[in-house]
Amino acid sequence: MGQIQYISDEQNKVTGVIVPIDLWQEIQSEKETAYLLKSKAMKKRLLAAKNRQENISFDDACKKLGV
Repeated sequence: MGQIQYISDEQNKVTGVIVPIDLWQEIQSEKETAYLLKSKAMKKRLLAAKNRQENISFDDACKKLGV
């Protein structure tokens, strides 16, 4: 992972940061997950999907979705 860079103004007050894209994507993913887990219904669905044992092929999933 690359280095985080801080941006400051003339008074050395930090006004922003530059973060590596992989870190940014990880942060965004964590924010999305936290948002979804706020809903009891969505939390239940996510946990059920995580614990699901049966699988279907990609082609079958596309057919079911009409893609």
